[in-house]
Amino acid sequence: MSRFAVVAFLFALIVAVIAAPSATPAGIEKRSRTGRGTWFEVGLGACGKTNKDSDKIIAISSNIYHGGKYCDKKVKIKNTANGKTATATVRDECPSCGSNDIDMSPSLFEELGSLDEGVLKVSWDFK
Repeated sequence: MSRFAVVAFLFALIVAVIAAPSATPAGIEKRSRTGRGTWFEVGLGACGKTNKDSDKIIAISSNIYHGGKYCDKKVKIKNTANGKTATATVRDECPSCGSNDIDMSPSLFEELGSLDEGVLKVSWDFK
């Protein structure tokens, strides 16, 4: 093989390694999701922990929950209508939620809006 071919191959290899995507810590997807935010009365969640309505927790849709993959992970949530933000912990699964929807404890929901609203448009991502 010519010297040029060796250098070109090594250069291509280095560029490929540098350009390869890297995983975020603990494999958590670092992308913003937009969906509906609702509230529910909490109790024993799918993550195996009992919570109170005053805890700042959420339930995520079944297609993201993946058998508890995200249990106890922190999530940052924003009410897209008023700009209010809050941080919560994943503690439950929401089988009735749409793909990017979340169900929130009452105290968490109240940080973002009024319980009387019932449904908020939210964006959220894993921290």
